[in-house]
Amino acid sequence: MPTSDCDVRDPRMKRTRRLLQGALRKLLQEKALDEILVQDITDAATVNRATLYDHYTDKFGLLEAMIAGDFHKLLEERNVRFDGSCSSALEAIILAVCDYLKQIHSNPAACARQGSFAPLTDAAITVTIRRVLLEGLSKHAKFRVPTEIVASTISSAIFGAAKEWFYSANRLPAEEIVPSLVRLVSPLIQESATSHHAVVAPARHITGRGKRKSATKQ
Repeated sequence: MPTSDCDVRDPRMKRTRRLLQGALRKLLQEKALDEILVQDITDAATVNRATLYDHYTDKFGLLEAMIAGDFHKLLEERNVRFDGSCSSALEAIILAVCDYLKQIHSNPAACARQGSFAPLTDAAITVTIRRVLLEGLSKHAKFRVPTEIVASTISSAIFGAAKEWFYSANRLPAEEIVPSLVRLVSPLIQESATSHHAVVAPARHITGRGKRKSATKQ
C-alpha cells in the first residue's frame, strides 16, 4: 500500500481514503480516539472492516494520515512550494505550521479528549514538513550528509520551534515570530550544503498571508 496519501493515484483508492478520514474526523468530534472502534469508523464510512486494513495498518495509522492530509491541504491552499533556495517559501511553511497548531487547538473540549494522542499529531505534521522540504532540497543542492537527514533535522526543528511558540505564555503573533524562526533554521541548510548557496534568510517582516516587506534599517 502507498506510504502516504500523496502517493495515491487511483481515484477509487483516493475516494475510499477520503471516506475513512471523513468518518474518523466526524467521530473525533464526539468521542476520544480510544473510545472509537474500527467498526465505528467503517460503519460511518459505509465500507467493510477489511477495507480499512487494505489502506491503513490500524486506526492510529488512519489518524496520522488524516492529520498529514489536512496539513498538506493547508499548504496546497496557500500554494506553498519549497525549492530549497527561497526564504519566503520557508517562511510560508513555518507560518502554516503555526496557523495549523492554532487551528487544531481551537476546540478545547476536543483537545482535552485527544490529548494522549498528541505525539501522533506531532509526528504526522513533522513528516509532512519533511516531505515538502525533501522535494525542494533534492533539486537544489548537494549536501555533506544525505538529503533525507537534512530534511528530517530541519522539519523537526521547525515543528519544535513552532510548538514551543504556541505554548509560550506571552505568545507573539505568528507573523512576528516567523522571521526569527527562519533565521534560526536557515543555517541548518546552509551549513549542510557543500557550497553555501542554500537558503539565506533576509530580515523581513510578514505583514499578512503572502504579503511581506523588507525590514528597514534604523
